[in-house]
Amino acid sequence: MAEAVAITTAAIDAVHPVIAPHVRETPVVMAAAEDFGLSGAAIAFKLELLQHAGSFKPRGAFTNLLTRGVPKAGVVAASGGNHGAAVAFAARRLGIPAKIFVPSVASPAKIAQIKSYGAELVVEGARYADALALSERWVAESGAMPIHAFDQPETLLGQGTVAREFAAQAPAATTWLVAVGGGGLIGGMAAWSAGRHKIVAVEPEAAPTLHMARQAGCPVEAPAGGIAADSLAPKQVGTLMFPIAQRYVAESVLVPDEAIRAAERALWQALRVVAEPGGAAAFAALLSGAYKPAPDERVGVLVCGGNTMAVDFERS
Repeated sequence: MAEAVAITTAAIDAVHPVIAPHVRETPVVMAAAEDFGLSGAAIAFKLELLQHAGSFKPRGAFTNLLTRGVPKAGVVAASGGNHGAAVAFAARRLGIPAKIFVPSVASPAKIAQIKSYGAELVVEGARYADALALSERWVAESGAMPIHAFDQPETLLGQGTVAREFAAQAPAATTWLVAVGGGGLIGGMAAWSAGRHKIVAVEPEAAPTLHMARQAGCPVEAPAGGIAADSLAPKQVGTLMFPIAQRYVAESVLVPDEAIRAAERALWQALRVVAEPGGAAAFAALLSGAYKPAPDERVGVLVCGGNTMAVDFERS
């Protein structure tokens, strides 16, 4: 697949059967708004945290591995954790060597996940940008193929298959709330929907990458902090997703860390779903009132990751 491939509904539809044998069609669960102390119509939760490796990321990983020419040196990825786990998982499934660079901010759960898939792991640097720089140096030294976490056409095409599924599983949903880090997920979903859904970007106040880019009119460096820093805090959003977001993302909202924590608790209490902070961020916008749907809106929420050690099973 060429680098210049268009990121469109048709291209995402074409990728879907290629990766379908390797990824799960994750379920959608409907829940009454009243279950969370909210009013309005039932909420459709797309549980992408039940995907292989605990997040939506294997979709993009498999798309890269199955549609690009992988050299003998294998692949390399920089990640806050989830992308690295996905690339490690996909590479093991396909028998491809993988080297993963993650920063020290990566959670123990994600580091353990990557190790469990047998990839070579390097933990170095304070933030994702540091891990990315190290991975780029390794590409130059080794000849390995880089798989970017969000700014790669194949990555966006793979992540866009989430939207294809969500639309079929919850056809009544008119609005999708989607958490944003580098923007590969929301970029792919927005490209597939192409204006057929209202798409709302949700980011932590401590890592407002897309929010600041929208204000500036181009990707700009943003703060990279907060409790979801290992999944939603790159230096800036991707250059590939930004024009898609400009065209198809209706608005962006910010949520504080406390709202994300409250959303994690609410998802566990009402649905028995254990989401990581980045995975709960989209719901935090609805639960906290940062996003207030109109009376006629039918809301879908993407729960995009669950790589956390938040539940103590030793005490159960």
